[in-house]
Amino acid sequence: MNTLSDHQQVTDVIAYLRELFASQGDQEYLGEQVSMATHMLQAAMFAEQHGAPDTEIAAALLHDVGHFTNTLDAAVAQHGQDAYHEDAGAEFLSHFFAPEVVEPVRQHVATKRYLCAVDPDYFGRLSLASVRTLELQGGPMDADEVSDFERNPHLQACIRVRQWDEAGKDPELPHPDLEHFLPLLQRLVIR
Repeated sequence: MNTLSDHQQVTDVIAYLRELFASQGDQEYLGEQVSMATHMLQAAMFAEQHGAPDTEIAAALLHDVGHFTNTLDAAVAQHGQDAYHEDAGAEFLSHFFAPEVVEPVRQHVATKRYLCAVDPDYFGRLSLASVRTLELQGGPMDADEVSDFERNPHLQACIRVRQWDEAGKDPELPHPDLEHFLPLLQRLVIR
């Protein structure tokens, strides 16, 4: 049970997320030096260390959950195609969490494109793997896309989550395990 079509069958999203992290978290993270789970846990740790609201910590933790729930094979990127993991993750999460959690997940790829367009230094801070995926994801935004994106009501949260996303790629950095964040997620689940 790890496809988007199964979301109706998920009665305990916390147990389901625990299962996803346990069964798929050790996957390679698109050429990075960390696993998918390590990357996501480090991003959440940075959010927590910065005193972020619970919704942003959750978004940082779950921003790449679409790699687990996507019906498209993650290997499509190796064949020059975007897997749209951000859409897959947001679609899944929207059944269980409020927009304050879901939208930074949905927008974390667009935010990378946005920051590459508006911050001359941002591109230079991207990892090689992130540069490769940027090309598949449409490259930096053009002026019209930037203007549209800046009207996003979640813009600042998206930027913060994206920064924690980029920071969470250190193979030597200790981080909390998933269990540390589960009570926070439980508080945010829509009843």
